Amino acid sequence: MGRKTQITQEMILEASYELLDEGGINNVEIKKIADRLGCSTRPVTWTFGSMAELKKALYFYAAGKAYGNLESKMKGKEAVEAFFISGVHYISLACEHPNVFRFMNVDNPMDTVGVDLGEGQSIFSGSFDADAVEILSSQYDIPKDIIAATVRDTVIYTHGLALMMMYDNFRMPKEEACRMMYNVGMKLISDIGIDVSSYKFEDMTGFI
Repeated sequence: MGRKTQITQEMILEASYELLDEGGINNVEIKKIADRLGCSTRPVTWTFGSMAELKKALYFYAAGKAYGNLESKMKGKEAVEAFFISGVHYISLACEHPNVFRFMNVDNPMDTVGVDLGEGQSIFSGSFDADAVEILSSQYDIPKDIIAATVRDTVIYTHGLALMMMYDNFRMPKEEACRMMYNVGMKLISDIGIDVSSYKFEDMTGFI
């Protein structure tokens, strides 16, 4: 008789992520997770105790998969390029993994997870795209708070654009959305004194 496969937390979260990616958060059910892993429901319930705890863990697991490689994409790039790469990454997530994007960036966690993942803090009290802020601040002699405000405004625009693409069933090509994001981002960082005259969207398409 062969040894039984030990069901780990990582395996449960990966199966949950696959279900989320395929059909949204309502597709993530203990029975479906167990079926995907070829086990009973016991390992799932023992590991997390409740669906709320599993979904909370899934939220952070999905964030790791969605953004875990972004820092490496931006590393070593010129600041404006890195800023653009960050926006492309966000739009790509919405286009290529819409159910994951919706769960992480659209749905109210109180409805989907059952807990306040922000622990009472406003989303506007934190930094928007801290990596982009740090890279821009390191390469341009502009007060960090001004750069942070500009990055925030660009992120808010990019998020709204991604939401409208989702509402429109992604009829707009991703490259066109990236062009719109690029134009707004360039205008905003130009307004704070960063010279963008040498940049062209056509030179950035390799990052899309």
